[in-house]
Amino acid sequence: MTKSLWINLPVKDVNKSKEFFTQLGFKLNLKFGSREDSACFMVGDDNFIVMLFEEPLFEGFIATKISDPKLGTEVLFSIDAESVEEVNEMAKKAVDAGGALYAEPGFKDGWMYGCGFVDLDGHRWNILYMDTTKMPLG
Repeated sequence: MTKSLWINLPVKDVNKSKEFFTQLGFKLNLKFGSREDSACFMVGDDNFIVMLFEEPLFEGFIATKISDPKLGTEVLFSIDAESVEEVNEMAKKAVDAGGALYAEPGFKDGWMYGCGFVDLDGHRWNILYMDTTKMPLG
């Protein structure tokens, strides 16, 4: 039934957003979204797809208005990290690229280490390393 899942996000300025996500290490994919008002990225080993669309184009797909991410959060995008160090590196990259942390890197429940950042358009992302050897069972 399902071959893949694509995340589609509205952005104000696709060129600034392309630069932001490239600095995070997302791989630009020119096969899709190579227009001036959109961009496509492949993320991770499974090549998860994130599409960016400038707001007017995005609204044409959704038949409604775009929610204001500064007023609430509908979705949290989580990125799996391989280590505590990778979480710290990604947090720094997000800030250096113009994003902002909403949750500083740190441990939770003794087996998860993560942080949260907001991208240029207010979308919230979570970077999380899970030490499954310390994960509680049950």
